[in-house]
Amino acid sequence: MTLWIDPGAGQVLEVLRRAGHKAYLVGGCVRDSLAGRTPQDWDICTSARPRQTMELFGTERCIPTGLQHGTVTVRQGEGLYEVTTFRVEEGYSDGRHPDRVSFVGEVEADLARRDFTINAMAYAPGEGLIDPFGGREDLLVHRLVRAVGDPVRRFEEDGLRILRLYRFGAREQLAVEPATGRAAIAERARLDCVSAERIWQELYKLLAAPQPGSWMPPEILGQVLPWLDTAGQPARYAASLAVVDALPPDPLVRLAALLAPAGPGAARQAVNALRCSRAQGEEVCALAADSALPLTGEPLRLQARRLLARMDARRAGRLLALRRGQTGDEGFARLAGEVRRLEREGACCRVGQLAVNGKDLLALGVRPGPGVGRLLEAALQQVIEEKLPNQHDPLLGWLKENL
Repeated sequence: MTLWIDPGAGQVLEVLRRAGHKAYLVGGCVRDSLAGRTPQDWDICTSARPRQTMELFGTERCIPTGLQHGTVTVRQGEGLYEVTTFRVEEGYSDGRHPDRVSFVGEVEADLARRDFTINAMAYAPGEGLIDPFGGREDLLVHRLVRAVGDPVRRFEEDGLRILRLYRFGAREQLAVEPATGRAAIAERARLDCVSAERIWQELYKLLAAPQPGSWMPPEILGQVLPWLDTAGQPARYAASLAVVDALPPDPLVRLAALLAPAGPGAARQAVNALRCSRAQGEEVCALAADSALPLTGEPLRLQARRLLARMDARRAGRLLALRRGQTGDEGFARLAGEVRRLEREGACCRVGQLAVNGKDLLALGVRPGPGVGRLLEAALQQVIEEKLPNQHDPLLGWLKENL
C-alpha cells in the first residue's frame, strides 16, 4: 500500500530515518489518507528523543511545544510538523492527563495508548501501514469506531474521548462498536471532569458533521447539556435531533435548535456553561429567542426588510434556516432568498443606511436626545414600507412635516 505524503512531512521522515531513527506518520493523517481525504495536519512519531530531534533539525527550526510529552514542532519548508517520541502513559488520576510519560523504542507500544483503532495506525514509505489493532478494516470494511483495547480504560484515561467517539462516528459515518458504546454511556459522568472549553470544542465539531443526530445519544447529550432534559422529555429530544439533521452543518444553528424547545433561559445557561466565545453565545441565544418567528403573509420583500431592520443578514439567514428545519415550510427558504437579494441590492433596512442622520435633525432644530432616534426610526419605517425612497431631500421633507 502506498499513500500520498505531504512533501514537507516526507522530508521530516527522511531526515529522521537517515539518522537511524524509526519514524512514521501517525494518527489522523493516516486515517484521513485511507478515507480518501487530504489531511490538514501531518503528525509524526519517532524513536528519536526530543533533544535528538532538535539537534537534527537545528534549534532555529524547532519549537519545543511539549518536551515533557516528547513533542517538538519542526519547521520544514512552509509547514509545521509535530514530531513526538514513541511513548506510553500511566495513571490518569485527574481523568484527563497522564501522571507519568515514558519514552519507548517501538511504535506498536505508542499506538496501544491511543483512543480508537482508526487513529492507531502509522505509515512510512517503504515499510507501509503499521496497523496492530485493525484500524484500516474498522474504517473501510466494518465501518466502526472501536476503542483500542479495553474501552472502559480508554474512557477512564480521558473522559473527552466519549465525545470524540461520537464525533468520529458522525464525521466518518461509522457505527459505534457496541462494547465501546456501552462503555461510553456507562462512563459518561467522566465528562464532568473535562473542562468546558474542551467539551465545547468537541461538541462544535460533532455539530458540524453531516446529519449528526444518530451520533447524539440522549445519555451523552444529557450529560453535557442537562437543560435538554433528554431523560424526562425523550420525544422532544428526538424531534430536536430530526431538526438538527434537517439543518445545514452550522454548529451554532444546530445548538440553537437543540436548546430552543427547552425554554428561554436554557440557551443562556448552556452557552455560559460551555464557555463559548461571547459572539458565539450571543448568536445562539438570539437564534433560540427568535425560534418561533412566523411568516406574516405580508409581501416577502417587506418581511425581509423588517427582518433586516432587526438583525444582520448572516443572522437572518441562520434564523430562516432554523425555521425551515423546524417547520419544513419552504416559505422560509423563499424569504431567505429575498434577504440575500436585498443585501446584494444594498437596500436600506437599518437606520445607519438612511440618507439622513442625526445631524440633519439637529439642523432642523430637534433637541439632542431620544427624540432623534425615534424620528430616524419612523423615517426608516417609511423607507422599509417603500412609502419614501431612501433619498436625502424626500426624507428631509417628510421629517420637517412630522417634527
